[in-house]
Amino acid sequence: MKTQAGVWIDHRKAVVILVTNNGEEVRQLSSNVEKAYQPVTGPSAKQPGRPSGFVAENVAEHKEMNQLIVFYDEVLKCLQGVDSLLILGPGEAKGEFHKRLQSQRFPASSVEVETADQLTDPQITAHVRRHFTLVAGQK
Repeated sequence: MKTQAGVWIDHRKAVVILVTNNGEEVRQLSSNVEKAYQPVTGPSAKQPGRPSGFVAENVAEHKEMNQLIVFYDEVLKCLQGVDSLLILGPGEAKGEFHKRLQSQRFPASSVEVETADQLTDPQITAHVRRHFTLVAGQK
């Protein structure tokens, strides 16, 4: 049997389900990403017109994206040797992660992306199992 995997991912966490001959393995990874926008108040002593603690929006977004890349690479490490992959998630993270896979030339023979709301770990596992059962039934 080929190794199959499902990843439910958003910007806060990833749940990785590996499906092998030995059963299923579930792993959770936390991103620890700091949000780009943090409102600050009060004038800065160095620049009176600018609030203290001010960080330019593009600098904050760049920092957040770099943290996400590190997070996506950690998820990729969990997927070594996977032949088929299903990526699930509610927002932009699933697409960003898919682009990261492509840029790193991820060697899976099949990668699919689906939108999915918040799911519990057992729901994610069941969804992944169902997906690969349906795919196998179509062959």
